[in-house]
Amino acid sequence: MKKLTIDQIISNIQREQCFEAVSEEYSFTIKIDKYVPYVCGAVHDGHQFRRELWDNCLHTEYERWFEEDPATKQMVQTHPIVIAGMDSRFEYDLNRAPESAIYEDAWGKQLWRNPLPVQMKQKSLDKHANFYKVVHALIEKLEEKFDICIVYDMHSYNWRRWDREVPTFNLGTGNVDNERFGNEIALWQQLLSEIKLPHGIVSTSKINDTFQGNGYFLKYITQHFSNTLVLATEVKKIYCDEIEQIMFPEVVATIEEALKKLIPTHVAQFLQKHG
Repeated sequence: MKKLTIDQIISNIQREQCFEAVSEEYSFTIKIDKYVPYVCGAVHDGHQFRRELWDNCLHTEYERWFEEDPATKQMVQTHPIVIAGMDSRFEYDLNRAPESAIYEDAWGKQLWRNPLPVQMKQKSLDKHANFYKVVHALIEKLEEKFDICIVYDMHSYNWRRWDREVPTFNLGTGNVDNERFGNEIALWQQLLSEIKLPHGIVSTSKINDTFQGNGYFLKYITQHFSNTLVLATEVKKIYCDEIEQIMFPEVVATIEEALKKLIPTHVAQFLQKHG
């Protein structure tokens, strides 16, 4: 994997070059094996946390991991175009707008012992801005090339904090064009519910049950590009033990293998109607 500047990454995209790279500040990765009309994104996959922030942070490493989305990049890593965050959302949240991307508190607990200096905040916000420069260039190229595009916006969520039964997969569609893309949303929900999981885990899939798709990644793309559908797809953390911080690789691998087949199937249906 090469280390590239933001300008180099954007230039590669504009020239339709295939490449795999990490950004020069090591904040995100991007892989393009082939230019296709769909993207897989994992903005909360990252766990990196700048060393200069450690002593000032009141949250433990475990508390940060608990709220991140580990393995969401792995679930889609075999697809032709994948972009994923490397930094923890506790440094800056790629799924929030710039003005709210740096937390003051997180899940009811103060985050910083002392307010962050302006220069530390700016370092994080610059990485946030660079990520979206690349996202913009990528979707712009794909719409230019294919007229239409679909983004699988992969997330995970903690189910133990809910006091009711919650779905294995949740689709957040509150900020997409449901009238235009309703059939494709329903099909994605159906395909996810058919995934066969190990250990007797039952696959259920619902729309706007636990989350409604209010993330900035979805909103940014939807607001800037009229022909791209973003599917905010939340996986219940049945692939790890949230309390013991143990990953279940066989469950992650099962989801990855299922998505290898289901995403191309879904894209084909999407293109048949809208392409």
